[in-house]
Amino acid sequence: MSTNILVVYKKNHEKVHDQSISKVQQVLAEADEVSFSMRAREAVSRADFIGRDLVIVVGGDGTLTSICHNVDAETPVMGVNSHPRRDDPEGSLGFFMDSTVDSFAQDLQCTLEGKAIINTLPRLQATITSTSGNVIKTDPALNDLLVANTHQYAPSKYRLQCGGVDEKQQSSGLLFSTWLGQGAWISYVAELSSLKADKRDADSHYFCVSRELASGQCAMAWTNEATIITSDMHRGYAVPDGWDEYHFNRGASIKVALDGPTLSLLTFNRQLG
Repeated sequence: MSTNILVVYKKNHEKVHDQSISKVQQVLAEADEVSFSMRAREAVSRADFIGRDLVIVVGGDGTLTSICHNVDAETPVMGVNSHPRRDDPEGSLGFFMDSTVDSFAQDLQCTLEGKAIINTLPRLQATITSTSGNVIKTDPALNDLLVANTHQYAPSKYRLQCGGVDEKQQSSGLLFSTWLGQGAWISYVAELSSLKADKRDADSHYFCVSRELASGQCAMAWTNEATIITSDMHRGYAVPDGWDEYHFNRGASIKVALDGPTLSLLTFNRQLG
């Protein structure tokens, strides 16, 4: 039976990136029992992912995090770094992109033979309940999720409940992060080492940081309990992985937890964690 593959890539018109896309396409065209479709990230839709046996993302970490919102827990994802930093200081670090153009043919064969390493990664998700009772779930976040005032010049005001904490806060917003996301945006916001987080809890715990509280301090937590936020903002939003925005008004309730659908990310040289 043919393996049905979707290839998603970022269009940036850089020569090295275009060459990588062409090479991936060539390898797939020459592979046995493989059918595939190529889609630019800017043109892809949720329907493109339905019925796929494998999703291949060509680009960097940002390309993957913006695409994997569309991928369910059952469909494996393979990341191909189109411009590795090890070859060029201007390239992408590619933490989630364990394959490269040079190793792609071998890694694809490894995947088709069921020999790739499967990393089951937890994802954050926010559930927004409006004052009229409408419920909206955000896309799942692999790295981080922001809850804040849409006007960045205005403070974020809310009631925060998590575990034994129940208090009103005024800050520049709440930033949540998975264990693997701690090397991304949140690393520039807070010094997380004081929390003594244990990676053995990565499947159940997440980071929560109240940014720039009115007191001038920064409140942090490493928790496995849901965080409940009650908005005291005229207009706020939840933003998973810096991508789509989900808006809410004053009085809305936002629950953030590590209960989004997991992501099955394939690697070939190492287990993530």
